[in-house]
Amino acid sequence: MIRSLARLVVVVAFAPIFAQPISAQATPAAPLKLSRTKLVMLGTGTPAADPDRFGSAVVVLVDSTPYLFDAGVGVVRQWVRALHTGFATLGPATLHTAFITHLHSDHTLGYPDLIFTSWVMGRTAPLESYGPPGLQAMTDHLTAAYAEDIQVREQGLEHQTPGGWKVNVHEIKPGVIYKKDGVTVTAVTVPHGSWKTAFGYRIDTPDRSVVISGDTRPSKELEKAAKGVDVLVHEVYPEAKIKPEERLGGSDWPKYMRSFHTSDKELGALAARSGPRLLILYHIVRMGGTDDEVLAGVRAGGFKGRVVVGKDLQRY
Repeated sequence: MIRSLARLVVVVAFAPIFAQPISAQATPAAPLKLSRTKLVMLGTGTPAADPDRFGSAVVVLVDSTPYLFDAGVGVVRQWVRALHTGFATLGPATLHTAFITHLHSDHTLGYPDLIFTSWVMGRTAPLESYGPPGLQAMTDHLTAAYAEDIQVREQGLEHQTPGGWKVNVHEIKPGVIYKKDGVTVTAVTVPHGSWKTAFGYRIDTPDRSVVISGDTRPSKELEKAAKGVDVLVHEVYPEAKIKPEERLGGSDWPKYMRSFHTSDKELGALAARSGPRLLILYHIVRMGGTDDEVLAGVRAGGFKGRVVVGKDLQRY
């Protein structure tokens, strides 16, 4: 009984943070129930430099523990914005477990920010980082690049925790890769063009199930993992807008999109078969298309359930 009461107190304590808008961009999409698990859209963007959409990054927050999926540009500052600047108990230092879908720059440009800012702002234990082969090499190169910064911060007047910047890298294979404190994370291999390895993730918590696609063309394995989940977060592009473009490499643009990504109609068909309770669209390669056009494409593909266009700092 005492343990259950403590959990309830934690949920009630954090609920106001997510019920109050930070700005017009941060208004929650729907009233939130007292759930132990919340989904925080830190970044919903693409490689395009869109000031309204930061790089891909999603937090699954279970009680007071954040689990970060991808680390696009701006990830740490978006986390602070999401929790209200100055909220001491859930600052940057709490970002200590991360899962990377693949190593494309728009999903990893915030990785050094995650490593070093969370340390500078108080993280004392190594970051636990999970992802595809190549993540260790990326991590090694980044920490080597910041060797002088590390030396100055550790040995100078800042007195940063020695070794707090370190990262425990877990290069993973498909299957269950994390299981702790009632949270299970399962990696699902997805096809993303010429990338040798890319993952989507299914996250099962004590009260919710979430699947995050990362970047992928339609995937039967991901569809299977998303069967009946509470939330499916999936990338998308408007099929009606795809055409060759007048730029370097633009003639291959339709071929690229169909090999690397999922169209709105394809996603609608996939979601109709998997049946998530909520479908969130993110990483939308718009090509001039509007949100309404993308939503119409998802409907045309056959999905009749609840679907929303994800925006930075929304919570579900």
